[in-house]
Formats: sequence, structure tokens, C-alpha cells
Amino acid sequence: MKAIFSILLALTTGISCFAQSEVIDKVVATVGGELVLLSEVEEQHALLEAQNGVVPEGMRCNIMDQLMANKLLLNQAKLDSIQVSDEEVEAQLDARIERILGFMNNDITQFEDYYGQTVNEVKAQFREDLKNQILIDRMRSQVMASVTVTPSEVKKFFSSIPQDSLPYFNSEVEIGEIVYKPKVSPEERQKAISKLEEIHQEILDGGDFAQLAAKYSNDGSARAGGDLGWAKRGRYVPEFEAAAFKLENNEISPVVESEFGFHLIQMLERRGNSIHVRHILIKPELTDADLELAQAHLDSVRHLILNDSISFSQAVKLYSNEDVQSFNNDGRMVNPATGNTFFEIGDLEPDIYFTIDTMKVGGVSAPFEFRDPVGDIFFRIVTLQSRTAPHRANLQQDYSKIQKAAIESKKNEFISDWIEQKVEATYISLDPMYQSCPVLNKWKKQDVRP
Repeated sequence: MKAIFSILLALTTGISCFAQSEVIDKVVATVGGELVLLSEVEEQHALLEAQNGVVPEGMRCNIMDQLMANKLLLNQAKLDSIQVSDEEVEAQLDARIERILGFMNNDITQFEDYYGQTVNEVKAQFREDLKNQILIDRMRSQVMASVTVTPSEVKKFFSSIPQDSLPYFNSEVEIGEIVYKPKVSPEERQKAISKLEEIHQEILDGGDFAQLAAKYSNDGSARAGGDLGWAKRGRYVPEFEAAAFKLENNEISPVVESEFGFHLIQMLERRGNSIHVRHILIKPELTDADLELAQAHLDSVRHLILNDSISFSQAVKLYSNEDVQSFNNDGRMVNPATGNTFFEIGDLEPDIYFTIDTMKVGGVSAPFEFRDPVGDIFFRIVTLQSRTAPHRANLQQDYSKIQKAAIESKKNEFISDWIEQKVEATYISLDPMYQSCPVLNKWKKQDVRP
């Protein structure tokens, strides 16, 4: 169970694997006050096999090198008194659990049957490991915070790459968008409110809140009877949170409106600044007329842009949805895979790809419908801001990418130098079973250091 959970965590969040009960454990290295266990090495190796099939010879040596580097960072983080709050650990644990539950359609019963433990028991099992991982990441970021590259260093890095090894970049595009959320008609809005008021009355007449949530609520929490678990301030959208924190135990709120729709909220329990609530969500339905109005609205914005009555940038500020990422980036969409504004054609959503396929740079599309990750309907218009032809990497077109690669190269050198310096002042011991690993030479200049 633990190994499978670790693999899921690693696949979804990048957390390192944890101990597996089947492995007969022993300490194979000591780095300052931190221990490397044989089970950690074997689980990392098993995870690589599960992901990639055949694992190169000597991979355990590389795994040990990485684990010892992480233990050194963790040891230094503790010496430097770097802090990680319980709230931060809890928030990240919740996020990881939610992602795993997502693979199970938010079925808590399936989760508990699969792992043989409750969600809280699983969280307790991994809480300390996650805290250590955050400390490692924070220490690494602190060590490398000062690493930058000058333009001359970028040029030097680029010139060091053999001509026949320069990467070949596919055609890339930059895309701007204006996103508009259709408005619900007053009639549909009132229908949703009236439905919740009927449900509220049914509860007051003796109906079971959880059963009614399972029957009527329009979100994933319906499977758990509307139960949202424990949360601290800042977890919910402002309207929902303000109403929830006003409630006493077992009290039910009047109808509350948020960006997600309309809610009934029941306070189950309060502990200091944390609350445990459940809710019933009713989302007003969008009619065909609502969708037509939204499309017509964006079409009028498009014509303003095409007629030079307004720039695309100005239109973003005036008409685009403020909650989408591109709003604060002058309408430019950011590629989540790279963090920059360039998309290879294969990275684009199909509807955007077919929209810009024959578009000239500067063109503006007609409005088209799309759904966000939770299924809500939006409309967008897009503009093609740039398009590059396939080409070999060069400083003129690809400076930002080359700069990023140069920074990463310099960071790798910097952290290697930092490790070698810290090793000299840190107690290190290494099990004889790894003495033949060349990659571990930096850890065994002496068997023991004061």
C-alpha cells in the first residue's frame, strides 16, 4: 500500500518515495544528522522500473547520490533554522490527496478500501516526509537564489554547444485571448435560489442534509454528502467563507451566492481558526439565449478591434474575465508545460489549433465556446501574435530559451560546488556496499569527518 501511494504521489507531485515495509531495512549512509535507508534506495529504483521498464546498470549509485544530496540539504536547512509551517504542510497534503482522489472520481470509500486506511491516517503517515521535502526544496532555492547569468554568459554557453548538437525547434506560436463568461438570465438565477430554498425547508422539516446533498448538489462533494472536510481561513472564495465563519455548530446558512453558484452551508464543527462544513451547491442553468448573447457580445468586441476602435490589449482590460491567467499578462496565454508564452502546434488545445491554423499574424478569430476544467462554459476570441518557422536554435529567435538553459547549467555547477564545500564540514558515513560507485567519490574522501 505504502509503495503504491508513494508512486501515485511521485507521479502527481514529484514527491520522493518513502519506506516500504517489505524491504528489510538498514542505514546505508549518514549525512550529518540525517539517515539514508536501504528501503529508500530500493523504492526509488522500483519506481524508475515501473515508469521506464529497463533501468541502466549502476542506477542505484545515482539514486544514492541524489538521496545523499537531499539529506545534506535537509541537514543544512535544519542547521539554518528554515521554517515550514504546519498550515503549509497541511495544504500540500490536502492537494496531493485531492489529486489522488481525482483519479478515483472523488470516491472516498474506494480510497479507503484501496489503501486500507482513512484519508487522515494516510495523511498522518506521510506528513513528516512531506515537511522534509519542502525543507529540501526551500534550502535548494535559498542556495541558488543568487544564481544569474549575464548576456555574455548566455552567448558563451551557446557557443559551447557543438553546431551539430544544437536543438531543432518546431514551429511555435504566441496567442492572445479575451475570455467571457456567459451571464445567467434573471429567470434561471431565481430558479436556482428557489430550489435551494425548497431544499432548506425540507431540511428544516426533518430531511437529512447529507442525503439531499448527494441527490441535488452540483459538485464533486455530493458523493460525500456535501462534506468539504476541515479548512482554515483563505481556503474558500470570499462570499462562501464569510457566510461559513458566521455559523454556529449545526447551523445552516441562508442561500449564499458565489462565483460557483448558490449554496446552503452547514457548520459541522469549529476548532479555533478551522471549520468543518458541508454544503449543497446549485448552479443556475445557462439557456441557449444566454449563450447567444455571450457570443454576440464577444463578436462586437472583435469588430471593435478589427476596426481599430480599440487595441487588443485595451480590449483585454475592458472585456476579458479577470479570473483567467491571461488577463494579467496582457491577454497572452502561457504554456503550462514551459512557463513561457510560446506553444508548439502540438501543445495547443484542438479548438485553438484549428482556429489559428490558417490565420495570419495579427488576425482575430470569431468567438468560440469552450469549457474550463470544472465544466463551466466560456467563450473566447483569440489573436495570433507571432509564428516562427521550424529552425535550429539561434540567439536571435531563442534567446530566452538559451538563457534558461544557461541558468540551469550554472545552477547545477553551483549546487555541485556547494555540496563539495559542505561535505568537508559534515559528518558522512557510507555503507561498504556502495564503495565501488564512482559517482559517490565526493562523499567518501574520508569515511568519517568531524
